[in-house]
Amino acid sequence: EVQLVESGGVLVQPGGSLRLSCAASGFTFRTSAMSWVRQAPGKGLEWVSSIGSPIMDTIYADSLKGRFAISRDNTKNTLYLQMNSLKPEDTAVYYCVKGGASTWRTGSRGQGTQVTVSS
Repeated sequence: EVQLVESGGVLVQPGGSLRLSCAASGFTFRTSAMSWVRQAPGKGLEWVSSIGSPIMDTIYADSLKGRFAISRDNTKNTLYLQMNSLKPEDTAVYYCVKGGASTWRTGSRGQGTQVTVSS
């Protein structure tokens, strides 16, 4: 059974930084493309970024490029999202998804972690 457990979401001030983590189990993490998606209040799911494996090619939503960085540690079965220069519009529940940029919509998803950007 695929299990994805996100953590790291907190209340942070605008301009701040945060790193989210996703602990994966129940599947072969090291060969699985992974993604982060988010859902802002009252809105649908928005794809954020994806990373491949073992070739760790990365891709980002254009609006987030330069501020967010996705990475993974295949020895720890963990996915990360480093978020810098956070803005109030980044406020959302962030989900870890098993799947890449073209398959995340049908992939298994964790329970999410809440990120709130506010002063």
